[in-house]
Amino acid sequence: MSLHILTEPSIQIDPEILAELTNETEEAGQVVLHILYNTPMHTFMNIRIWPSTYLFDQHSNHRSELVHVENICLYPNWMPCFPGEKFHFTLIFSGLPKNCTVFDFIEVCDNEAGAFEARGLHRNATDVYFLEVL
Repeated sequence: MSLHILTEPSIQIDPEILAELTNETEEAGQVVLHILYNTPMHTFMNIRIWPSTYLFDQHSNHRSELVHVENICLYPNWMPCFPGEKFHFTLIFSGLPKNCTVFDFIEVCDNEAGAFEARGLHRNATDVYFLEVL
Protein backbone atom coordinates (compact mmCIF):
# COMPACT_ATOMS: atom_id res chain seq x y z
CA MET A 1 0.00 0.00 0.00
CA SER A 2 1.55 3.31 -1.05
CA LEU A 3 1.14 6.49 1.00
CA HIS A 4 1.71 9.99 -0.31
CA ILE A 5 2.42 12.96 1.97
CA LEU A 6 -0.04 15.81 1.45
CA THR A 7 1.43 19.27 1.94
CA GLU A 8 -1.94 20.97 1.45
CA PRO A 9 -4.89 18.92 2.70
CA SER A 10 -7.98 18.97 0.50
CA ILE A 11 -10.29 19.36 3.49
CA GLN A 12 -10.67 22.66 5.28
CA ILE A 13 -10.30 22.68 9.06
CA ASP A 14 -11.58 25.64 11.05
CA PRO A 15 -8.41 27.58 12.05
CA GLU A 16 -9.64 27.94 15.65
CA ILE A 17 -10.18 24.17 15.98
CA LEU A 18 -6.81 23.44 14.35
CA ALA A 19 -5.06 25.86 16.74
CA GLU A 20 -6.79 24.26 19.72
CA LEU A 21 -5.84 20.74 18.57
CA THR A 22 -2.27 21.85 17.89
CA ASN A 23 -1.97 23.29 21.41
CA GLU A 24 -3.41 20.13 22.97
CA THR A 25 -1.13 17.96 20.85
CA GLU A 26 2.00 19.83 21.91
CA GLU A 27 1.02 19.71 25.60
CA ALA A 28 0.24 15.99 25.50
CA GLY A 29 3.26 15.10 23.37
CA GLN A 30 1.17 13.31 20.76
CA VAL A 31 1.58 12.78 17.03
CA VAL A 32 -1.52 13.01 14.82
CA LEU A 33 -1.81 11.40 11.38
CA HIS A 34 -4.78 12.42 9.22
CA ILE A 35 -5.09 9.86 6.43
CA LEU A 36 -7.07 10.03 3.20
CA TYR A 37 -7.79 6.58 1.76
CA ASN A 38 -8.80 6.54 -1.92
CA THR A 39 -10.78 3.39 -2.66
CA PRO A 40 -10.01 2.21 -6.21
CA MET A 41 -12.75 2.70 -8.80
CA HIS A 42 -14.81 -0.44 -9.43
CA THR A 43 -13.40 -2.11 -6.30
CA PHE A 44 -15.08 -2.70 -2.96
CA MET A 45 -12.56 -2.78 -0.11
CA ASN A 46 -12.54 -3.35 3.62
CA ILE A 47 -9.98 -1.55 5.75
CA ARG A 48 -8.97 -1.56 9.39
CA ILE A 49 -5.99 -0.66 11.52
CA TRP A 50 -4.17 -3.01 13.86
CA PRO A 51 -3.39 -1.88 17.43
CA SER A 52 0.18 -2.95 16.62
CA THR A 53 0.70 0.16 14.47
CA TYR A 54 3.64 2.34 15.49
CA LEU A 55 5.80 5.32 14.67
CA PHE A 56 9.48 4.29 14.67
CA ASP A 57 12.20 6.91 15.21
CA GLN A 58 14.80 6.22 12.50
CA HIS A 59 17.71 7.22 14.74
CA SER A 60 16.87 5.35 17.95
CA ASN A 61 14.96 2.28 19.09
CA HIS A 62 11.97 4.40 20.21
CA ARG A 63 8.52 3.48 18.99
CA SER A 64 5.40 5.58 19.61
CA GLU A 65 2.26 3.61 20.44
CA LEU A 66 -1.13 4.02 18.78
CA VAL A 67 -3.33 5.52 21.51
CA HIS A 68 -6.54 6.54 19.68
CA VAL A 69 -8.30 6.12 16.32
CA GLU A 70 -11.10 8.13 14.70
CA ASN A 71 -13.30 6.95 11.81
CA ILE A 72 -11.61 3.57 11.25
CA CYS A 73 -12.13 0.15 12.84
CA LEU A 74 -9.52 -1.61 14.93
CA TYR A 75 -8.61 -5.25 14.27
CA PRO A 76 -10.49 -7.64 14.22
CA ASN A 77 -13.35 -5.50 12.84
CA TRP A 78 -13.52 -4.21 9.26
CA MET A 79 -14.79 -0.95 7.77
CA PRO A 80 -16.33 -1.07 4.26
CA CYS A 81 -15.06 1.34 1.60
CA PHE A 82 -17.12 1.59 -1.56
CA PRO A 83 -15.69 2.00 -5.09
CA GLY A 84 -14.28 5.47 -5.69
CA GLU A 85 -14.97 6.58 -2.11
CA LYS A 86 -12.57 8.96 -0.39
CA PHE A 87 -12.30 7.95 3.24
CA HIS A 88 -10.72 10.11 5.98
CA PHE A 89 -9.48 8.73 9.29
CA THR A 90 -7.20 9.91 12.08
CA LEU A 91 -4.60 8.05 14.14
CA ILE A 92 -3.13 9.48 17.34
CA PHE A 93 0.18 8.19 18.70
CA SER A 94 2.21 8.82 21.84
CA GLY A 95 4.91 11.46 21.39
CA LEU A 96 8.21 11.03 19.60
CA PRO A 97 11.54 11.89 21.29
CA LYS A 98 12.44 15.59 21.08
CA ASN A 99 15.55 14.82 19.02
CA CYS A 100 13.64 12.72 16.45
CA THR A 101 13.81 14.27 12.97
CA VAL A 102 12.71 11.38 10.72
CA PHE A 103 10.32 8.53 11.53
CA ASP A 104 8.46 5.62 9.93
CA PHE A 105 4.73 4.84 10.19
CA ILE A 106 4.28 1.05 10.08
CA GLU A 107 1.28 -1.18 10.72
CA VAL A 108 2.84 -4.36 12.14
CA CYS A 109 0.53 -7.29 11.42
CA ASP A 110 1.03 -10.97 10.62
CA ASN A 111 -0.26 -12.51 7.40
CA GLU A 112 -1.97 -9.34 6.21
CA ALA A 113 -1.55 -7.96 2.70
CA GLY A 114 -1.77 -4.22 2.26
CA ALA A 115 -0.55 -3.03 5.65
CA PHE A 116 -0.30 0.75 6.05
CA GLU A 117 3.28 1.98 5.84
CA ALA A 118 5.08 5.26 5.16
CA ARG A 119 8.82 5.56 5.67
CA GLY A 120 11.04 8.58 5.99
CA LEU A 121 8.49 11.07 7.33
CA HIS A 122 10.25 14.32 8.22
CA ARG A 123 9.18 15.71 11.55
CA ASN A 124 7.48 19.10 11.61
CA ALA A 125 6.93 21.60 14.43
CA THR A 126 3.28 20.64 15.06
CA ASP A 127 3.52 16.81 14.90
CA VAL A 128 0.35 16.85 12.79
CA TYR A 129 0.65 15.11 9.40
CA PHE A 130 -1.57 14.55 6.38
CA LEU A 131 -1.06 11.35 4.35
CA GLU A 132 -2.88 10.02 1.30
CA VAL A 133 -3.14 6.34 0.36
CA LEU A 134 -2.70 6.02 -3.41
